[in-house]
Amino acid sequence: MLSDIEIANAATLHRITDVARDALGISDEHLVPYGHDKAKVDLRFLASLEDRPLGKLILMTALSPTPAGEGKTTTTVGLTDALHGLGHRAMACLREPSMGPVFGMKGGAAGGGYAQVVPMSDINLQFTGDFTAIAAANNLLAALIDNHVHHGNELDIDVRSVTWKRVVDLNDRALRDLVVGLGGVGNGYPRQDGFDIVVASELMAIFCLTESWSDLKRRIGDIVIGYTRSKQPVTARDLQADGAMTVILRDALAPNLVQTLEHAPAFVHGGPFANIAHGCSSVIATRAALRLADYVVTEAGFGADLGAEKFVDIKCRKSGLRPDAAVVVATVRALKYHGGVAVADVGEENLDALEAGMANLARHLTNLREVYGIPCVVAINRFPADTDREVDRLVELVAEAGVEAFPATHFADGGTGATELAKGVLQLLDEPSPYTFSYTYDDDLGLAEKVKAIATRLYGAAEVTWDPKARRRLARIEADGYGRLPVCVAKTQYSFSTDATRRGAPSGHSLHVREVRLSAGAGFVVLVCGDVMTMPGLPKVPAAARIDLLDDGTIVGLS
Repeated sequence: MLSDIEIANAATLHRITDVARDALGISDEHLVPYGHDKAKVDLRFLASLEDRPLGKLILMTALSPTPAGEGKTTTTVGLTDALHGLGHRAMACLREPSMGPVFGMKGGAAGGGYAQVVPMSDINLQFTGDFTAIAAANNLLAALIDNHVHHGNELDIDVRSVTWKRVVDLNDRALRDLVVGLGGVGNGYPRQDGFDIVVASELMAIFCLTESWSDLKRRIGDIVIGYTRSKQPVTARDLQADGAMTVILRDALAPNLVQTLEHAPAFVHGGPFANIAHGCSSVIATRAALRLADYVVTEAGFGADLGAEKFVDIKCRKSGLRPDAAVVVATVRALKYHGGVAVADVGEENLDALEAGMANLARHLTNLREVYGIPCVVAINRFPADTDREVDRLVELVAEAGVEAFPATHFADGGTGATELAKGVLQLLDEPSPYTFSYTYDDDLGLAEKVKAIATRLYGAAEVTWDPKARRRLARIEADGYGRLPVCVAKTQYSFSTDATRRGAPSGHSLHVREVRLSAGAGFVVLVCGDVMTMPGLPKVPAAARIDLLDDGTIVGLS
């Protein structure tokens, strides 16, 4: 069996200008090509489409992730290819991969097998430079803060209160906490600082929620970087940083157009993680796709308790977008893992574990329909070791939960392997929805009550507990007038709880908030829970150890 990178390297790609013209009706003059197989679409052209009606938006989400794998991006691509193959104008909207996971443990994010977006190596490695631009703009602000303090500190910034961190698009635990400004007077004032990974930056969130250059500049100006010694917020606008930062991001804001292995169009743009940020690709790309295609498949990161919740409570709340349907990706392997089976044993038939693990999927289905009000189907991403009895039983279990499930083999068979799934989604879209779209909480609730609503309604928690410092920070944020903002919970993706080892659907646990961060420019408040890190570390044997370049320029080892 060929590896993902071998399949991608062997693919014959169409020129991106042909894909844009034939699939989306975009002429060459509206593209900014990056080679022959990827391009940015000019924002001024996209603005000219504002009177076009919107297509149908399909949200791809999943059960809680496991080491056994689920294949959410793969299923997004497979469903898009299936719709494309059935003759529909379909498009995928995906996040850009961070190089942290690419060289770390998770690997890339271009799909897998015969359901990939390509060029796979380019997408996974620096792509069109969007993340580089975000890091540069982020770090320019950090440099301007320290420079302002060094040259007299006219704004009277309390350097102990500076919350703006530097970023890098790699996993590097040694950078989590450090001291800058050492080495004497010429190097500035020493202060405690640290790095986050780019995808956790507020600037990444702003990038993915903004709608125009002017909106981008406004949001950047609203960033709160710290406080004066009299406890007043200091913004990027106060530092006169907003204009220069917007300039750095000018070209990056245009969405990136690529193709699937079957030449369906895809926007790959923006990439916040869902376990530490809001987990959705850019609003600009999603809205543009909805004006260019009849069906748009977009994914939200990790399980429906994280990515789908933030898609609804942050992205939809801020943009006015609404998903018409959702697809929940599940695998027999993952459900057996949630049912108590060790990763090494998930390939063995075990109906009892499958039924026990169904509790995890059932809670996600309940949340989607009864909390968010989104009709859904289940995509069973079938692995070769899955037995017919297991797949049939899973279809029955999902039906007992009131949802239809469709086994799919798109990893091995491409779009044809997801044809029945596509037909099921089309049928769901044709039926009147019995649900009413809603948010998890109202804007008028206090920030603590919003967190409690997520914890109790979605996670099955009994309570929310707070570090004293986090509680004080929350009170300060509300006192400064940010109490109506939505909240963004940063926690482990592997469990409904903050304990990654608690599988299935735990109930009665506590959600512990250890840190609170204001993202005023993005327009939400981040609650860091449990032991989740906004700067990940590398595993003992990182993926970087197997990635290499051959003498002919071929990249190998990417996954």
